Amino acid sequence: MGISSSLNASVMGLNVNAQRLSGISDNIANSQTYGYKRAETDFSSLVNYGNSASFYNAGGVRASTVRQVTVQGSLIATGNSTDIAVNGRGLIPVTTVQERDEPSASRPFMLTTTGSFTPDDDGFLRTSGGLQLLGWPVDATGDAGAVNRDSPSDLQPVDLSGFDFAPNPTTTASLSVNLPTVATAGDTHTMTMEYFDAVGADHDIVIEYTSVDPALGAWTMTLTDSFSGSVVGAVDLTFAQAGDPTPQGGLGTVTATTGAYDPATGILTVAGASNPIGIDIGSPGSTANLTEFASTFAPISQERNGSPLGFLERVEMNEQGVLEGIYDTGLRRSLYRIPLADMSNPEGLTPEDNQAFSLSTSSGPMYLWDSGSGPTGNLNGYTLESSTTDITEELTQLIETQRAYSSNAKIVQTVDEMLQETTNLKR
Repeated sequence: MGISSSLNASVMGLNVNAQRLSGISDNIANSQTYGYKRAETDFSSLVNYGNSASFYNAGGVRASTVRQVTVQGSLIATGNSTDIAVNGRGLIPVTTVQERDEPSASRPFMLTTTGSFTPDDDGFLRTSGGLQLLGWPVDATGDAGAVNRDSPSDLQPVDLSGFDFAPNPTTTASLSVNLPTVATAGDTHTMTMEYFDAVGADHDIVIEYTSVDPALGAWTMTLTDSFSGSVVGAVDLTFAQAGDPTPQGGLGTVTATTGAYDPATGILTVAGASNPIGIDIGSPGSTANLTEFASTFAPISQERNGSPLGFLERVEMNEQGVLEGIYDTGLRRSLYRIPLADMSNPEGLTPEDNQAFSLSTSSGPMYLWDSGSGPTGNLNGYTLESSTTDITEELTQLIETQRAYSSNAKIVQTVDEMLQETTNLKR
């Protein structure tokens, strides 16, 4: 029985060292594979509980191999804006290109720590190995709304094909204008403010300031839209005079007869070609926007948002995990939010091809965090994660494994010789 147990233990030793050699081979072969997680093989002893002080049988050994998912490789800067890596323990949601059009309940759900994603012919962001990036569509502020964070049910394949063009309508504007104190009733001064509608077309709002009563600092402000040809804003203004409680030259009273004026914010809201436009003309008592000083008519500045129709130049990932489209007009538009997955036991994930992992009963339940929040770390664009393989360590373990394998083989040879001697006793 003792000789047989020695043979069995040695055979087990050969098997576990062969398993360890397989892991080392994988590690060395993938030493230059971005996102590869090193395989670690650990041994544990098996004890024969029938042993005593005077009788011993070898129990043997067994091996277990796991991927070191939480060990992070070095982050390497690249020139591709959609090279994405996680700086932390979070994982990026992906699926397979072949099944990305399937409903979320039936398509495979996988996770990875890095990927070089590029748009394919259909506009989908994918890796060359066939992993399709998943995310939540967002509004202009980057808000994904109420989404399910405990499952991938609301995640969608990231598709850029619908974002090739992007108008940026004007919604806000600000005016800084000085009206002269030396004026005659009926004097008119004119300026033009350009704006853009929801399809990227540009229009003008012609603004006329007409003196009503110079002694009281009274003016009318009329805004006429070139698109409709109609008056979209009309305001009666007075400016503070000497002895008034507000600073002289600042706005005194503002009364809107067309459009809506909010004295708390100083915003005059008028109708544009496609949407309302809020124009900051200043609050009563302010000298920041409209003033009346002893000078000439001076349209000092005007600011407004919006731009003409823009063409998508590239997409970038910010640290909040929001994929932004950058257009040739300078517009940055939020497209998708890429969450980061976390679970109680990442080492329990099941390894898949192309440096991906799938959920298992050992990994525990998943939760999808926003990048930069929770325990997951944050996403980085222009970055890839290198392999966690250390060639020096692998070669050292290769030598140890070779010696251990040879030693176990020697025991098998020795047991064979002892059994041969036992057989020879019969001769």
